[in-house]
Amino acid sequence: MVKMTHKSVLSFSSYCSYSIRRGMPFLHSTPLVALFHSQSSNPTKSGETHRGVSNVEDAVKVFDEMLQRRPLPSVVRFTQVLAPLVKLKHYPTVLSLNSQMLLSGIRPNHYTLNITINCYCRLNRMDYALSVLAHFFKLGLQPNVATLNTLIHGFVLQNRVADAARVFRKMVVGGHCQPNTITFSTLIKGFCAIGNNTAAIQLLGKMEANGCQPDTITYNTIIDSLGKDTLVDEALNLFSEMVGRGIAPDLVTYNSLIQGVCNLGQWKEATRLLYEMASQGIFPNVFTFTILVDAFCKDGMVVQAKNVVQIMIQRGIEPDTVTYNSLMDGHCLRGEMDKAKQVFDLMVTEGSMVDVQSCNILINGYCKQKKIDKAYKIFKEMPLRGLVPGTVTYTTLIDGFCKAGRLQEAEKLFSEMQDCGQLPDVQTYNVILDGLCNNQQLSEAIEFLREMEGSKLKPDVVTYNIVIEGLCNAGEVQSAKDIFCGLSPKGVQPNVRTYTIMISGLCKGGLLVEAEEMLREMEQKGCSPDGCTYNTIIRGYINNNDTSRATSLIEEMSERGFSRDASTMELIVDLLSKDTVDPVLLAWLKDKV
Repeated sequence: MVKMTHKSVLSFSSYCSYSIRRGMPFLHSTPLVALFHSQSSNPTKSGETHRGVSNVEDAVKVFDEMLQRRPLPSVVRFTQVLAPLVKLKHYPTVLSLNSQMLLSGIRPNHYTLNITINCYCRLNRMDYALSVLAHFFKLGLQPNVATLNTLIHGFVLQNRVADAARVFRKMVVGGHCQPNTITFSTLIKGFCAIGNNTAAIQLLGKMEANGCQPDTITYNTIIDSLGKDTLVDEALNLFSEMVGRGIAPDLVTYNSLIQGVCNLGQWKEATRLLYEMASQGIFPNVFTFTILVDAFCKDGMVVQAKNVVQIMIQRGIEPDTVTYNSLMDGHCLRGEMDKAKQVFDLMVTEGSMVDVQSCNILINGYCKQKKIDKAYKIFKEMPLRGLVPGTVTYTTLIDGFCKAGRLQEAEKLFSEMQDCGQLPDVQTYNVILDGLCNNQQLSEAIEFLREMEGSKLKPDVVTYNIVIEGLCNAGEVQSAKDIFCGLSPKGVQPNVRTYTIMISGLCKGGLLVEAEEMLREMEQKGCSPDGCTYNTIIRGYINNNDTSRATSLIEEMSERGFSRDASTMELIVDLLSKDTVDPVLLAWLKDKV
């Protein structure tokens, strides 16, 4: 739906009671708003049914009737029934009907075999998809570019981009079936999906040499990927190249660029792009506006986000669930739970707008504010709204109970989660371990860790950091060391946080020599200490009255570009306030002045 109902306008107005004139200047700039309004707001069709076969039952009926005819219809007629079913995503049915067709003696053609390969690819059965290639040769057919494009797309869908690239290289080297624009664009999409923008751009550069012209979709894929990786300058440069080559950008292009600049808080650049797209006759849609709402909310500018929603409503574009979820999340980030609940209630009144993510956002917001009972109420209402709580929902609420010290309720919810068929993930285990450690239930935490190690779900470095820190805080440094020493044999590499926790524990236990040995060891193993690591060991030396060594480490820390934090400075000031000041510290301070 694009048109906003009268009820919707009134509902949002009652929630957003202040003037649109507040907020970022570009949002109430008269020329820009006029440009936004210059597009007709007539409703557009949200989707059309496939011509011919519109459902699987009709298709099967038609197919069965065709099999009874004598003589049998040609393979072309059968594929005319199969093709719409592929668009309807009934892949198993297509494969079943195709088998019946083969058993009836119908000889498949290129198009039929390509359909079969596509179905296997969509069902993540690349082994079967590859086996269909053998049928081509048995029938005296050569796979065409559409066949190999389908295989490449199948590999990309499974993130097997290396396999997709191998098929591509065989096409280039083979000579009889050269890649076309679709081939290049599909592989470029694969490289972008795994974050290899460099390979995607290199492939883009090879298109013309292979007689292929990149199109808008090709450029959009890379621009979107660069923007999501915060490589906005590179995205804008590619956009300029695109326009310079006479390839017209579309709404998707501008949405990707706007999202990229908004994620970096570059509001002036966002304004420029909005003006530019409007001047090109390309007008924002619900996705464009939602990008702005989400970016404003993440920057804590909820007032400006509301202004964007007001502009949407004025243009006759109805905010969708994602828009309202972003707005609700913005209020939650600011701790404005009453306003977040108002948005949630507005979504409820609009009918079927609330989804699992909406509930997750509100539950998380209440948990962060320690309003666990309100969070639990939203959770209990989910089935009444036809919503099934997911792993994220359970994990968030379990974390809330743990942080509130209500461990029995957390454990009960953990059991309920599994009874309902929702499998806990590593994050779920981590929040329970954190709750147990923070509530001094270390034996239960160790037992829970062992249970996790024995399951298919393997602990990660965060898991071990939680337990090691819990043991160190309880003074059980030797037990912490035992777990730490067992990490590498388990295939888990300690990170800077792991080392810092251990150094802190050793310092609290007065084991300063071991703490400094660990500081040197971490660098030897390719894990550089950070400012937190240095401040931790410096405080350890100060607290153990070794000012000389602390001073030396402060020098080393400064040379590496790290600064003393507030806790370290507090200890230094405390030392200076004593009747007798350590001469080493005094000499060091004098030298610095």
